[in-house]
Amino acid sequence: MSTTTTAVKTFDYKGRNAEGKIVKGRLDAGSSGSAISRMRSMGISPIEVEESAGGTGLQREISIPGMNKGVKLKDLSIMSRQMATMISSGLSLLRTLTILGEQTENQALGKAIDEVRADIESGGSLSVAMAKQPRIFPPLMIYLIRAGETGGFLDGSLESVAKTFEKEVKLQSTIKSAMTYPVVVLCIALLSVVGMLIFIVPVFEKMFADLGGDLPIPTQILVVLSKNMIWAGPLIAIGLVVFGVWWARNKNTERVRQFVDPWKLKLPVFGNLNRKVAIARFSRNFSTMLGAGVPIMQALSIVGETSGNTVIQNALHKVADSVRIGKSIAEPLANEPVFPAMVVQMVAVGEDSGSLESMLGKIADFYDDEVEATTEQLTALIEPLMITVMGAVIGGMIVALYMPIFSIFNEIK
Repeated sequence: MSTTTTAVKTFDYKGRNAEGKIVKGRLDAGSSGSAISRMRSMGISPIEVEESAGGTGLQREISIPGMNKGVKLKDLSIMSRQMATMISSGLSLLRTLTILGEQTENQALGKAIDEVRADIESGGSLSVAMAKQPRIFPPLMIYLIRAGETGGFLDGSLESVAKTFEKEVKLQSTIKSAMTYPVVVLCIALLSVVGMLIFIVPVFEKMFADLGGDLPIPTQILVVLSKNMIWAGPLIAIGLVVFGVWWARNKNTERVRQFVDPWKLKLPVFGNLNRKVAIARFSRNFSTMLGAGVPIMQALSIVGETSGNTVIQNALHKVADSVRIGKSIAEPLANEPVFPAMVVQMVAVGEDSGSLESMLGKIADFYDDEVEATTEQLTALIEPLMITVMGAVIGGMIVALYMPIFSIFNEIK
């Protein structure tokens, strides 16, 4: 079955408002008929509607490839909460989407909302229209909205989407705030080392050459690094940029994730944190989808993709196979080392008591708190460790530079 996406166009309009005044403006719609319908929903009687040329000169919107602002999870959480509020207040879905498209600050999201509204005006449903834009709207959001449409509680499902995304944003913010300090310190340390090799070591090298004599081995290493930094520095910088571009394009591919994700769970310090983050995502998303009435097989497939780690995703494939033949969820989870015994036992209790959704929510809350506590501990541990490493590296370079001077003083004595 093939689907077609209605192209959104920009129209310049002139009309008369409720007070009888002539108003002009610009709006996005799938067709001139849709534009007229939007004008009437805004309380404007159409006089003239024509497709916009897109602006000229300084009025034309400039788009630089690769520099467009993407849609973040925070944007989607705000959008979902606003939609839930407006729909529960009695606004129609088309009117709600019109308001959201006009007031959102994210251009990519605003354009996507306009395309969704155009599809709905053509007779489609909200979930189907969103499914046509997988780069903007994640599967978790689409399936929750579909469940809300089917069960007649769209505002409730949108509220669930908002709460889930808000908790995920908070989780991401906690991790980023914990990593900001060590990353900044590491960058400063690297810049300091490169600066010393490029600008300071050559000065000492010239002075040592004038004094004569053999240089100590640590000083010789610094001199060699300094001479090679002229060509190695730009080469390393280009290599890092190329790797960054490659990583941005391929980090979410199946081949890369199957190799990298298991190592994320085995890292000495951060492995335990990565596991807690993945379990928190799995539990929260699974609980939300079950609460919204999404079938368990579809829920297992989606939460595996949204867990952020292929180890958990592969484990959930086994869980789905178990459920498909009538077995429990907890049994295959117990065979996966990534899931702690507490998680397995709580899932088993939830299945037996018929309160799996509630148990999963408690697991998510517990691991959210665990992630926050772990990041605080890591911050407390990494700060003195980074300062010590930075001091040792720079201090070692200074000692290596002054070692020949100490040798000369000893020869003079």
